[in-house]
Amino acid sequence: MKPLREVAESYMALANAERQMLDGAFEESVESCRKAMELSRTIPAEEAFDHHGFDAFCQASLAAVLGRLGRFDECLASSVSALHYFNRRGELNQEDGKFWIKAVFSRALALDALGQGNEALAEFQKAKEMITERKGELPGKEEMQQTIEQHIAKLQSSLTGVKKPGYKAWWEFWS
Repeated sequence: MKPLREVAESYMALANAERQMLDGAFEESVESCRKAMELSRTIPAEEAFDHHGFDAFCQASLAAVLGRLGRFDECLASSVSALHYFNRRGELNQEDGKFWIKAVFSRALALDALGQGNEALAEFQKAKEMITERKGELPGKEEMQQTIEQHIAKLQSSLTGVKKPGYKAWWEFWS
C-alpha cells in the first residue's frame, strides 16, 4: 500500500466513526475510531503526516462516543490523551477546533460522572467558552450547550464554596 492510500483510509475510518456516532451506532463508532488509529500507525514515520495530531482527533472522537456509552473511565483516558496534544498545540484551524472542544466536553462529562465535581465544573466552563467563541459549524452544538448548562447548574448548587452569580448570604443583606 502507498502512504497516500493509508492516509485516505485512516481519514475515511475517522469520518465513518463521526457519522456512526451521529446515527447512534456507538459501538460501531468505537470500532471505527480504533480502526482509524490502527490504519494511521501503518503510515511510515518519515511521511509528511501528523501522527500525533491524527491520534488526538481519533481519541477525541473515541472519548465522545465512550461518554455516550457511559464508559467514563475509558472516556477520561481518551480525552486526556487528546488534550495532551491539543493543549500543547495551542490555537488550531477551524476544523481541528471541533475535536478540541469535543475532548474538553468529554473530559468534563467523565470527571462529573466519576465524582470529581470541582474539576468537572472548570472543564464545563471551559467548553462553554470554547463553544461560544467558535465561529464555524459544530455538529450537536445546541445539545452540548444544553448539557453544559445543566451540568454547570447542578455542580454549582452541589459544590460547597461555589456561589451562584448574584448570590448573597443572609448576613450580607443585614450589613
